[in-house]
Amino acid sequence: MRLFLKLFASHLLVALLALLLLFLLAEALAPRFYQGHVAHMYQAFAMMGGGVMAEALRQDLEEGLRSTLTTAFLAALPFAALGAALTAFFASFRIAKTARLLAEGSRKMAAGQYNLRLPLLERDELGELALAFNRLAEALEQVERKRVELIGTVAHELRTPLSALQGYAEALGDGVLERERAAEGIAREVRAMRRLVEDLSLVSRVEAKAMELHLEALDPLALLQEAAERFQDAFQAKGVALRLPSKGPLAPVLADRERVFQVLSNLLANALRHTPEGGEVRLLAERKEKEVVFSVEDTGSGIPPEHLPHIFERFYRVDPARSRKEGGTGVGLTIAKGLVEAMGGRIWAESQVGWGSAFRFTLPLYLGLTKGG
Repeated sequence: MRLFLKLFASHLLVALLALLLLFLLAEALAPRFYQGHVAHMYQAFAMMGGGVMAEALRQDLEEGLRSTLTTAFLAALPFAALGAALTAFFASFRIAKTARLLAEGSRKMAAGQYNLRLPLLERDELGELALAFNRLAEALEQVERKRVELIGTVAHELRTPLSALQGYAEALGDGVLERERAAEGIAREVRAMRRLVEDLSLVSRVEAKAMELHLEALDPLALLQEAAERFQDAFQAKGVALRLPSKGPLAPVLADRERVFQVLSNLLANALRHTPEGGEVRLLAERKEKEVVFSVEDTGSGIPPEHLPHIFERFYRVDPARSRKEGGTGVGLTIAKGLVEAMGGRIWAESQVGWGSAFRFTLPLYLGLTKGG
């Protein structure tokens, strides 16, 4: 209400000052113009021999003009003041109403009501302000929903290894399980929990853009060759072929070696997890203008179209049961996306159900070595 009164008073004062200035200017300037016209008439009338009558007529006309102006302005003043008051009222009410809605909405959002939306009252800057508030509320609502989902998902992910640890502890205490087997099981579940914690820590740093990068010129084909060597044993154990089609040399990319291997490791682990025995995974690299496109293609079951827009989200799984059973934490693709974008690239997926999937990402060329090339 205080803002409304201030706005109303300021608008009304401006309008009344304008009226007063108009009144004073009219009172000061109008008689001068009229006096010049009357003086001309007076001279003409005096030359005709009516000097005394002309002087009296001139004075009467000047007094009549001033009286008429003053009376007209005084008569119009109440109506002008009323019009100024109404204009100031509606202008102040509109601004104050938007400010009041913003204040109430801010208090409710501070209390956790992120589903609140303001009505769009105007199509001007005030309307844009309300629209910006609604966008902020929508963003906060999404953040809150993701926070709740994250807490629930982490609790669910930790429940399985904790239950297993409790089972091993009880079996060991009852003497129904040998110490060596219990120790192996406990160590396995602890590794799973540690991997989850490390992945969550990395996700938080990636999303906060707090990753420390050591960029250098790297050979794309050498990166793929080393990644293939690291995963060769795992692919052979499952009976999946890992192929690296040979191509001509490529210009170096500007990237962090360990982070690139981390991205390739996540993509290769994902491909191995979803490619059946007898299938094939290919590692490719191809230059496209000022970047190199890396690809990890598999012959797995593919990803349904409705899942493709969400696969880089935290803990999103196309097949939750199988992924959890085979040891995935559900954040590998999220980490890969964050690392690629931190190095100035892009990442996306292409898939066709029944034929397989292809995950591709780009890294910028090391321009210091490719000028003119």
